[in-house]
Amino acid sequence: MERPANIGEVFGATGGPVRFGVALGRLNPAFFVDVVDEAERLGFESVWLPEHLVFPMEMSRSPIPGEEHPPVPPTTPVFDAFAYLSFLAGRTSRVLLGTHVYNIGLRHPFIAARAVQTLDIVSGGRALFGVGASWLESEWIAVGLDFERRGRRVDEAIDVCKRLWTEEVVEHHGEFFDFGPVMFEPKPVQKPHPPVLVGGESPAALRRTARYGDGWIGLDHTPESVATPIARLAELRGDAPSLEITIGGTVQSPDDVKRFEDAGVHRLLVSPWRRSPQAVDGLHRFADTVGLLG
Repeated sequence: MERPANIGEVFGATGGPVRFGVALGRLNPAFFVDVVDEAERLGFESVWLPEHLVFPMEMSRSPIPGEEHPPVPPTTPVFDAFAYLSFLAGRTSRVLLGTHVYNIGLRHPFIAARAVQTLDIVSGGRALFGVGASWLESEWIAVGLDFERRGRRVDEAIDVCKRLWTEEVVEHHGEFFDFGPVMFEPKPVQKPHPPVLVGGESPAALRRTARYGDGWIGLDHTPESVATPIARLAELRGDAPSLEITIGGTVQSPDDVKRFEDAGVHRLLVSPWRRSPQAVDGLHRFADTVGLLG
């Protein structure tokens, strides 16, 4: 599979077979390399690495609506997502490499844009930039940033990144970032820029997706439950091209895949194992179930 040079060839397309990505967040990092190598060999479309800058000892909130307890302890191993994905890019040739999701608001857009640009170039155009506004308030406090204004900061950061990737000279004077004329070279491989997929289920996240995203990353869904956010995104987009829909979901048969496809899902993120040592075997079983093995 070759990555199209123009995101419009894939993003905004409707229908077509569901593609499968591997969510590495539910895996012990000791198994990352083996799982990514096998995912590429088996025909999985993409692999996705979670991201945080730091885990404070005291954490609250959750990315899952209705829950307040963080889903991970502060001892959870964390890596620089783009350094690790660039390492994986050097081991692979086909599989796409995504962030699930990158806390863009915690960085200056110069840093975020450069990280994405580098991954896209060293991978030959295989970067997928999943971003989110973040759920971990204490992480923002630790960095010294205002959690309550994170949404506007994220919006502005995405906008600046896109300009850096596409414009010859960029000057920006905004609410959070202010700089005179700069140049940003080289440009990414993918044109006009690597796909930006916005994560989140809240009304604000869906509005952000519709305005700034090439795609949307949702939580785990069923074919029935995903209908509501997909319909809302279509309403928000109006006459603009439709978005690439990426969600987590349970698949036990080809019929399940067809139901997700009929619901408008383009990519399913899966972690088909119970324990990390079983991950490679789980990939094989899943690939056999959905027909990746031919």
